[in-house]
Amino acid sequence: MKSLALFSGFLFSAFAAAQTLNGRNCRCLYGQSCWPSAAVFDALAAQLSQPLLRPLPAASPCYGGGEASEACTVVRNNFTNATWRADVPGLMQSINFEAYVLPNNTVSRCSLNPPPGQACEQGSVPPIGVDVRTPEDIQKAIRFARQHNLRIVVHNTGHDFLGRSAGKGGFLIWTHRMKDITYHDAFVPQNGPRSSSREALTLGAGVQWAEAYSAAHARNRLIVGGVSLGGSVGAAGGWILGGGHSALTPSFGFGVDNVLEFKIVTADAKHLTVNNYTNRSLFWALRGGGGGAFGIVTSVTYRVHPDVPIVGSFAIANFSSLDIAQTAITEFVSIQPKLTDNRWGGYGSLNNRALQMFYIAPNVSLSTAQDLIDPFFNLLTNVTQGDVLTAILPFNSFSDWMDFIFSASLTSQVGSNEEISSRLLPRDGAFTRPAEIAKALLSFPRGVGFNCVAGGVSSRVDPDSVAFNPSWRKALVEVAISESWGENASGDEIRAAQQRLIANTKILDTITTDSAAYYNEASLHEVDFQKSFWGRHYPRLKEIKRQVDPTSLFVVPRGVGSEDWNADLSCRLR
Repeated sequence: MKSLALFSGFLFSAFAAAQTLNGRNCRCLYGQSCWPSAAVFDALAAQLSQPLLRPLPAASPCYGGGEASEACTVVRNNFTNATWRADVPGLMQSINFEAYVLPNNTVSRCSLNPPPGQACEQGSVPPIGVDVRTPEDIQKAIRFARQHNLRIVVHNTGHDFLGRSAGKGGFLIWTHRMKDITYHDAFVPQNGPRSSSREALTLGAGVQWAEAYSAAHARNRLIVGGVSLGGSVGAAGGWILGGGHSALTPSFGFGVDNVLEFKIVTADAKHLTVNNYTNRSLFWALRGGGGGAFGIVTSVTYRVHPDVPIVGSFAIANFSSLDIAQTAITEFVSIQPKLTDNRWGGYGSLNNRALQMFYIAPNVSLSTAQDLIDPFFNLLTNVTQGDVLTAILPFNSFSDWMDFIFSASLTSQVGSNEEISSRLLPRDGAFTRPAEIAKALLSFPRGVGFNCVAGGVSSRVDPDSVAFNPSWRKALVEVAISESWGENASGDEIRAAQQRLIANTKILDTITTDSAAYYNEASLHEVDFQKSFWGRHYPRLKEIKRQVDPTSLFVVPRGVGSEDWNADLSCRLR
């Protein structure tokens, strides 16, 4: 029988006791003597609109004799369902960020299929939190965290490749139920002139892209957003704060190019309106400066565009030799500038055995799309001797394309242990070094993700107009690699996988010019994360951070100002 040890794990207690508290230079974590008492939390609960949360790891119902319970069955049936995970407070989409590797290399976690005798431990899931429904709830939670020197963990859907929405012993602020959506036929930012009015949607902090797309589609409008199975990524949180790439970027710009206004609660518990006319420096920083660093966003207002028809292009090609793969992928790389110049975008994956791609071309005729992509499809047919499936299909709207893509997908994207790394592929490289780039991409045994989510319209935007890494304006493609490990892997096995990821990132660096990476889809092990995520924009971001959050109440892994903290973000170093 599995043992239940969610809150009393010996390893965490020992670790907490070993922490050296240097006044208020260290955060107060669960299990330490400074942690607020039950009565103090009860007093907080009395001020809030909802009861306090007591988050537990996903598999906890399956311990303590609960293996055959209905609750455990629900967990097993939904463990790899992103929408279900998003709806459970504290759960992450990548389960490694629910676990915690201690300094002695043991792992605190709650496995769904543990070895005999393994306990269910809390890991990095915060043990208590606030289910915020209003800005006032957030303000009260922030005041409480500041008063008791707690580590704040802001969490919406748990779509997070760097563990920024988790935190061992932290205080969770869960924004997922802030679901308001408001349509504006003529939105004017606060203090803006009438001439700045735009058709827009305002999305609450908990709105997910499936909900946002549905709201826009109901008005025959299009909104630039993320793409994932089920549309469960948040539309008004980490995605936009990290920059927000999309298959629609070559046609309409990045997410940050489409934001008209934020509302945010800052470290002093003030609820601010932030736009190009009010709090302008913070508006610059929020457009790409990263989630979890400047405050808690309560809503985002996006401009919307007239809905347009979409042509979708699809290919699945198999390679019987490395030479065939080299020929096909060299051409695939070389056509990217032409595709993005014509406002195509999309996603793909490749290795030395196969290529898969699904791209879109908004507002073009079927014949125009065919003329552009057919030469590449013909090459695939020739080099693979027909071992390829291709299709070019018209759709009435972006929403129809999304429904088609993901209704056909049976592969889960979540519920496993995975870390990733990424690099931006510059336009110049695609023109001048396609064979070299293809050879590097084909060298990864696990393959690479190949996301055509830049270029086109986005490349003509002033790179200094937002905090987003200026390297994005010269890029065409984000290339992503990953490493994974088993559910019950040892600390040594996890460290080995991380070292492989670090080594493979160095290979990616040979085909980029500045080691630029996407803040939302990147490695925890970047040698110089400030340069990789923001380039020349980092000094200005650090100064804005100092102004709006001088005590670093908000700090996340590899976020602005995190270099001033220890590895666990529990104690300030300077």
